[in-house]
Amino acid sequence: METELFTVQNVKCGGCVNNIKDGLGSVPGIHNVSITIEGGQVKVEGDNLSHQQIAHKLGELGYPEV
Repeated sequence: METELFTVQNVKCGGCVNNIKDGLGSVPGIHNVSITIEGGQVKVEGDNLSHQQIAHKLGELGYPEV
């Protein structure tokens, strides 16, 4: 299993956490997403992950990478 880490903007509440988890759930290969609101840290675990693809999806969801 691989791990990708992201620091993103606009993570302010539990609703943001749910939006990110739901949005990344559609990306193939992702098995687990954990988010820390303070600091906007997003940890993605899965198989054959593409940092670029995940970063693009985060941006589409309104949480661009810093």
